[in-house]
Amino acid sequence: MQAEPLIHWPEPIVQLVGFVAQFVAVGSVGFRYAAVGNRLRSGDAAERDVYEAACARAALLGLIGAIVSGLLFAFALPEGAQRAHTTVAGLLTSDLATGLQAVLTIVGIVGLALAAIRRGAGWAMAATGVVLGPLTAIVSFQWLRLVNPVHRLVAGLWLGTLFVLLVAGLATMLRDERVRDRRGAMAADMVNGFSPLALTCGMILVLSGLVTAWRHLNPLSSLWTHPYGWTLLIKLALVAVVFALGAWNWRRQRPSLGSETAAFAIRRSSKAELTFAALVLVVTSILVSMPSPRPPRPPGQAAPPGAPAGPPP
Repeated sequence: MQAEPLIHWPEPIVQLVGFVAQFVAVGSVGFRYAAVGNRLRSGDAAERDVYEAACARAALLGLIGAIVSGLLFAFALPEGAQRAHTTVAGLLTSDLATGLQAVLTIVGIVGLALAAIRRGAGWAMAATGVVLGPLTAIVSFQWLRLVNPVHRLVAGLWLGTLFVLLVAGLATMLRDERVRDRRGAMAADMVNGFSPLALTCGMILVLSGLVTAWRHLNPLSSLWTHPYGWTLLIKLALVAVVFALGAWNWRRQRPSLGSETAAFAIRRSSKAELTFAALVLVVTSILVSMPSPRPPRPPGQAAPPGAPAGPPP
């Protein structure tokens, strides 16, 4: 009898695409409201134009991510309907959380499309759809089902916003010659606006990660005796590097901002942070595709009613 494969490909690839898409979509919203904030209405015309161009670029990146996330959600609907013994239409109309997520997905896509053509109201729609969409399990009061979505959301608000800050914010500002003498100050404003969001998300990320590990590491010894635990240890080591680089940027690089040279320096160090963050996503996509450990049942004891036949995903 052939052993069951540990990982079913291409599930990790699909998971990785989903992570990246969500992070970019969420990061565009984080960039707009944290890194840019009210700076669209302050400064001179050249500065406002740079911020508007950066936000439009951020919205375009977010739109691509939101569309990919929406397609993955749509492709997963038939399987969800099959598990619920209904049709896709029946699932969308009978399951409040799924139907609401579908509506919010559309709202997020439309909002980011409007923001990409510089329609200010689009950002409010984008924030509603992109941020609230993954949290629709709250309507069924299934609080434990919110742990993983919250974990992904705050990770996206931290690392996704940092990515968009580099690609849309600093890149747009550093290319515009009209604000050459103000690049250092503008970079400092955006980074200082992003920092409180990163710190808050980092703390929530640690807490939600501990809850997730507690739920899946059963027994705790599987951390060093099960492939799931070994993969988790690799992820934790990479996460520690990301936190260390983030702390370096916050404690050493951010206070030195104010000059164009410092802006380029924090851009380089942030790229290193994102490189290790990308490795975290790769390992995480493998981790969530593996069966988590279960304690062995005593011989002869049947599974409880309604329990799945194999280990939980």
